[in-house]
Amino acid sequence: MHRLAIFGWTGLVVASIANAQAAAPIPRAGFLTVMDGEFRKMDADKNGQVTKIEIEQFQRLQAVAESQARNHAMFVQLDKDRNGQISPAEFAAVTPPATINGQPLIAQYDANHDGKVSQIEYRGVKLMRFDAIDADKDGIASIAEQRAAGLIK
Repeated sequence: MHRLAIFGWTGLVVASIANAQAAAPIPRAGFLTVMDGEFRKMDADKNGQVTKIEIEQFQRLQAVAESQARNHAMFVQLDKDRNGQISPAEFAAVTPPATINGQPLIAQYDANHDGKVSQIEYRGVKLMRFDAIDADKDGIASIAEQRAAGLIK
């Protein structure tokens, strides 16, 4: 287990070096320098050993820093006018409005193909679906029948 933890940790160090140097060769001395620096950052009490608590604290701090960096990058991307605030219009640009298209509903419910759906046509399709769910034909879509139809879990 100890050996697996070291290999996993070494992989993180190699990944951090690779990210910092963008696919450059990694000399052993450079690797050791980065690895020692990472160890020092984790060794909160500076006793030359890291405990599970120190590792988790380091990971927590790294996760927070990465999250803050992503949040800052997103804020900069959203703040189009660079005024330090995200306006309602800038925020609205994050999620464009849904595409609206009534044609699929017309195609599904328009029994007489006149390009319109009457209440009778709408009810006809909906009641046919209800009747398919109501397996025992008692006029009630029970919880078990709804579950069997995949409508609820």
